[in-house]
Amino acid sequence: MNSPGLSEEGEPAMPNFADAELTLLVCPGSDLSPTLQREIAALCSRAFEIDYTPYLATFPDPTHVLAFLGKRLVSHALWVTRWLQQGHWLLRTAYVEGMVTEPTLQRRGYGTAVMRRLAQAIHGYDLGALSTSSVGFYARLGWELWRGPLFVRTEQGLKPCPEDRVMVLRLPNTPPLDIEGPLSAEWRPLDVW
Repeated sequence: MNSPGLSEEGEPAMPNFADAELTLLVCPGSDLSPTLQREIAALCSRAFEIDYTPYLATFPDPTHVLAFLGKRLVSHALWVTRWLQQGHWLLRTAYVEGMVTEPTLQRRGYGTAVMRRLAQAIHGYDLGALSTSSVGFYARLGWELWRGPLFVRTEQGLKPCPEDRVMVLRLPNTPPLDIEGPLSAEWRPLDVW
């Protein structure tokens, strides 16, 4: 007879989530319990294969979108308010970070559900934006790759960011944008984009 939680081969048994329903929650970071903060950090660290805790600590006033399968956190994204600028437009931007799904549960639609819920929640912003190497995933959800040059605004002026890739999501308040033109963001620690 096997021990509870072990398969016949003695490996940890995969929980059966077939009967569990995906639940989405939008939550200000200030409302997260310390336990849930640790779960988010652990999930992001597993998915990004780095210690993501220092990054989470740099995001001012984040709002999280959490996906639970039963009681298990399976997918996550957050946004912070940033100010992107193109020409004379200073855009109040919902900037997305920490979009992950549990590595063993990817390709089941959980990340898509999180990003769709996030897009609904940020409708009052001028723009949605994120930096990614997964262009195809976000393009399917209506995000556009910014084709113009990217910059970060510093006290010394604009600093080019030729290595970064940014995608934007047009929202009801988005003004006319030239997606081939320059786009800048304010400087911040760690990843500027």
